[in-house]
Amino acid sequence: MEIFYSNDISGDIVRLNSEESAHCVRVLRHREGDEIAVMDGAGTLLWCVLEEASPKEALARVVRREPGFGSHPYRLTLAVCPTKNMDRYEWMAEKATEVGVDIIAPVIGERSERKVCKTERLERIVLSAAKQSLKAAVPVVAQPVSVLDFIAGAPEGSLKLIAYCFEGEKVSIAQALAASQLTDVVVLIGPEGDFSPKEVAAAVRAGFKPVHLGSSRLRTETAALTAAEAVYFKYI
Repeated sequence: MEIFYSNDISGDIVRLNSEESAHCVRVLRHREGDEIAVMDGAGTLLWCVLEEASPKEALARVVRREPGFGSHPYRLTLAVCPTKNMDRYEWMAEKATEVGVDIIAPVIGERSERKVCKTERLERIVLSAAKQSLKAAVPVVAQPVSVLDFIAGAPEGSLKLIAYCFEGEKVSIAQALAASQLTDVVVLIGPEGDFSPKEVAAAVRAGFKPVHLGSSRLRTETAALTAAEAVYFKYI
């Protein structure tokens, strides 16, 4: 199954941009009258009939809508410090999208080696991953903020978790998830140099629960993906 993406939808008329149109018409050789699946990025899959097979701007008509296509029964925000090697962070964003995540929030910690995170490429990566994994919703890539600012603005009414390496009283992420009935989950993952004590203290004051991800020392991107998988297996 091939899913296309469009953010240009007016009533029952769907327009594909030049990149999606070229893939649809030139690469996959779809023609007028073919049925194609188009996701709106917000969770609805549109089953369409192709009416204009232009490789520059294909036009399709919606014949039925399928809300919640490929959705998951929870809402997950991964707030993760960008890694020094950005390829690792991009890999995390791709794989977390495949598993199921709603918001990827780059956060800059006091000990972060990377202080800048451009989101345009991340947005393209999660869009591609959503299509590949048969989801109609594309995760939001938030604009980078500091760890302390993210903590201060973290949503109330969510299960807020923070994973860090240095000693302290913690429960496993599985235990924290099992003890809560909340389906809105926020997980905060630090940089290669870990969170600072100041950041952890601020998080605990704001209601974040300290968790661990097992006995292995995990890289930032592996920790984030492990957390995403823990939430996925708890709620599916």
